[in-house]
Amino acid sequence: MPSASAAPSFTKKTASLIDVARRAGVNISTVSRTINQTGKIGAETQARVQKAMRELGYKPNRVARRLRASSATSHLLGLIIPNIQNPFFADLARGVEDVASRNNFAVLLCNYDEDEAKERFYLDVMQAEFVDGIILPPIHEHDPAVLQVVKNGTPVVCVDRSLARGGLDKVEVDKVEVDNHTGALKAVAHIIAQGHKRIGLIGGPADSSTGRERLRGYKDAHAEAGLAVKPELVRFGDFKQASGRTLAHDLLGHANPPTALFACNGLMMAGALEAIAERGLKIPRQIGIVGFDDLPLADVFNPPLTIVRQPAYEVGRSAAELLLKRIEDGSRPATSLQLLPELVVRKSC
Repeated sequence: MPSASAAPSFTKKTASLIDVARRAGVNISTVSRTINQTGKIGAETQARVQKAMRELGYKPNRVARRLRASSATSHLLGLIIPNIQNPFFADLARGVEDVASRNNFAVLLCNYDEDEAKERFYLDVMQAEFVDGIILPPIHEHDPAVLQVVKNGTPVVCVDRSLARGGLDKVEVDKVEVDNHTGALKAVAHIIAQGHKRIGLIGGPADSSTGRERLRGYKDAHAEAGLAVKPELVRFGDFKQASGRTLAHDLLGHANPPTALFACNGLMMAGALEAIAERGLKIPRQIGIVGFDDLPLADVFNPPLTIVRQPAYEVGRSAAELLLKRIEDGSRPATSLQLLPELVVRKSC
């Protein structure tokens, strides 16, 4: 038995790369480049990083650095998704992982929750971990953090959403998207064919390529049917369930409410369904609804839900294959793939 006077033993926490970055007031990737002497880092910044390392007692893992430096690749792919609760991204991640596994690559998965600061943080982490390339949907078309990663030379493949082509950014990257315009056009054309003329839109962010293309499909379906788009029935959310619920309540509380809703992703559709239930409305007799994205159990919902099904697994698989090609040959021209969605007609509209 130890004596009562014995001093307690504590384990000292080892400083991490993140701790050094916070102490020095820089990005994780700046710390990594300072340690490895890669890229252009100013003398003052390097001195600040080195001072933080000394103060924290940070010791770089030199074995890991030596192994990585001696290998052409780290055999590690980065995947950053905006919402891990969205079934679309779960299926996409499986497609990425299957291709990576077959090619002896591991996948580092992060969820940025539609938060620009978190996305930037995870991009820094992945660069510090020397991933061979990154797959992600940028938070918007002129995403500065993603643009900087591309300019730093890290291979990037955009999925679901894309960066603006050319322009001031002068960046061309590989991308894999679904034909969002066609999917939305078919969905809204189906709603109109059921006799609806006042169709509420629960749209995605207008500054994302996905949100913009689904909005364009909504408008073009109206134009093809000779109907005017009614601005009071158009709302924009953030692709999250809570915004779908809020916007559906807003639309259904209108003095002259829509007779049908088109929700531009699965989570916003789930939120809209909550609002419909809370108002005691019957689908499809009192309100029709169609969503962009399938939902778990959508076919056993009462009534079964009409949706636009995206080939999410194929998007992930194709993105991983493109990234491996980019890692092998960084000079090849950028590739753009567009996969077709499928309108699945059930009984909600």
